[in-house]
Amino acid sequence: MSYLYYIEVPFELQHHRTAFTAQDVANSEHISNKEMTKVVIVTVDGTMSMLVSHASHRVDMLKLRDILGAQEVRLSMEEELSQVFSDCGVGAMPPFGRMYDLPVYVDPALAKDETIVFQAGTHTDTMRVKYQDFARLVKPTIADNG
Repeated sequence: MSYLYYIEVPFELQHHRTAFTAQDVANSEHISNKEMTKVVIVTVDGTMSMLVSHASHRVDMLKLRDILGAQEVRLSMEEELSQVFSDCGVGAMPPFGRMYDLPVYVDPALAKDETIVFQAGTHTDTMRVKYQDFARLVKPTIADNG
């Protein structure tokens, strides 16, 4: 959050009951799964990468591998996540991959949204920002996330 304050990006912070999945967060926040963003961390040919899509989106690893032209794509393991995202609850990572030196791939459907809502590093807080502000900060690659 302090990063967004520092670079003067407007955002809304919401507090909700503890929720561990993006869909549960959407229910707590009374928003649709299309409004809620989820972050999936994968390892692509040995490099940890961040996928960002709507909460309802299912990642097809085989399709993703083909789209990225990779040999191997797998979900990153919890131990790997806790090493990189030591400042976040496991599974509550915000979509700011550049802060962690990770490439970020955004699903094309999400890139059409005016605003995005995502977990803010905890299982009890979300943030809402304009997609264009997010894209300006993160400079994601638009790629079908499978």
